[in-house]
Amino acid sequence: MTLRLGVLVGLLAFSAAPATAEIYRQVDAQGNVTYSDEPSSGAETIEVRPVTTITLPKLEAIATPSPDTPAAPERESYQRLRFVAPGNNDAFHSGSGDVEFRVSSAPALKQGHKFEITLDGQPVGQSHSGSVMVRNVYRGTHTAQVHIVDENGIRVKTGDSVTFTIHRPSVLN
Repeated sequence: MTLRLGVLVGLLAFSAAPATAEIYRQVDAQGNVTYSDEPSSGAETIEVRPVTTITLPKLEAIATPSPDTPAAPERESYQRLRFVAPGNNDAFHSGSGDVEFRVSSAPALKQGHKFEITLDGQPVGQSHSGSVMVRNVYRGTHTAQVHIVDENGIRVKTGDSVTFTIHRPSVLN
């Protein structure tokens, strides 16, 4: 009985603790600023505002037609969907890491449809115009794919993927 009471009191005390942690800022003799979640002598408490976060849907949650789904007329109506740029196996320099994807379809997009670009399997942008700018892409080799999505976000056409390599300067070279 005493053990149960002790556990109960411990749980109540733990749940009564504040849900937010404190952050401490300290400046050393050389002017270097460090932040920590542990107090130290000379450190000041910093009030941190809540962070706004956005959760993107997982790739598996994006609706795609299954192979056994009967073809809808809109799926049959697009004969071609391709990248104009970058080309497959292109390699180029981009100091900022910005990559402009340009795509086209035949026939042109229908009302309510958009181009969707995925980079390394993750959606990175949608466009009605056929041009999507993606900022700060890491150096290295990447795979991009283009899809046409309808007004409900369902992919109605998928084009071929392209692989490209982006070179960015670093402090090492």
